[in-house]
Amino acid sequence: MDYLVVGAGFSGAVCARQLADAGRWVRVVDRRTHIAGNAHDRYDDHGVLVHSYGPHIFHTNSAAVFDFLSRFTAWRPYEHRVLATVDGRHFPIPINRTTINAMYGMQLDEEGVRAFLERVREPRDPIRTSEDAVLASVGRDLCDKFFRGYTRKQWDLDLSELSASVAARIPTRHNDDDRYFTDRYQAMPRDGYTKLFERMLDHPNIELKLATDFKNERASSGSAPVIYTGPIDEYFGFCYGRLPYRSLRFEFAHHAAVRQYQPVAQVNFPNDHDYTRITEFKQLTGQDHPGTTIAREYPCWGGEPCYPVPNPANEALYRRYDALAQADTGVHFVGRLAQYRYLNMDQAVGGALALARKILLGDGPSVAAPQAQVVASAT
Repeated sequence: MDYLVVGAGFSGAVCARQLADAGRWVRVVDRRTHIAGNAHDRYDDHGVLVHSYGPHIFHTNSAAVFDFLSRFTAWRPYEHRVLATVDGRHFPIPINRTTINAMYGMQLDEEGVRAFLERVREPRDPIRTSEDAVLASVGRDLCDKFFRGYTRKQWDLDLSELSASVAARIPTRHNDDDRYFTDRYQAMPRDGYTKLFERMLDHPNIELKLATDFKNERASSGSAPVIYTGPIDEYFGFCYGRLPYRSLRFEFAHHAAVRQYQPVAQVNFPNDHDYTRITEFKQLTGQDHPGTTIAREYPCWGGEPCYPVPNPANEALYRRYDALAQADTGVHFVGRLAQYRYLNMDQAVGGALALARKILLGDGPSVAAPQAQVVASAT
């Protein structure tokens, strides 16, 4: 074995494939019983393809990332649209001209929207928190209607307690563009994410071991370098304390005689209910099925770590762990949990591709690697 990769999600699988293609023998371990990490999808008991850990919408401006993933999947073109329910009515989110005109009973053109937002926004300098960012962009009323309650449910924190980077992910538009993303490439894997990962990990130089504890595996792996994609604080035994990761709980429901449950694939509930959103998976995948399956999403603490919680205290704690990581020359830390960064899927892929290039440049010429079997599961 040349490398031990911990985690079979995007960061780990991409690194493993690149190293294997270059002739390295790679062992991939994951403590879960499935591949694809939080992007894992499956067919439920009713035959509907659902995302096990909530909706994963692929989008990127990187041709390199899109071309790499296209080796392992065909694509279904898909542009994501989201509605937010406020006072019992649906409005496009991100906020655009349609949102503002419908909310306030106006008929503004694009210049009118710019002038309106200039009047209502509350300039902040410097912009340190998500509250600063939202108030400076859309003002207090839109902030309270669309952002404050959703943020409280999603993060268990007020906007004022989160770094500005969280709110900066959601733009404000002056036109009627109601797409959630505007990236050059927007599509869903035609056969699902799990199939994409199966193909990516299907290589004679990749050995896959699921339901496998990393600590036990490392003890038997000798001096092979490690590519680690799990929580960085866990790797170091929580020696400085635990980094908080927000998790999610899902309530799946199937409607046998319903072709379409809601107007778009995702409807957000910033102020009502304990859940943040409802996802209807058929609208993401394009699957033809007489019924439909939805999922209500409840943010929570505990469970599988999903989101690093960006604020100054947590970022300072992460930097202490990162200093340990930089000193550990036998391990490469990559991915959302290992780098404690709120990465999109394409950013995770791009980071893994970059790391693999760096590793291979440091390795020198490719050497022949022994054949390795693919293990469907391990105990």
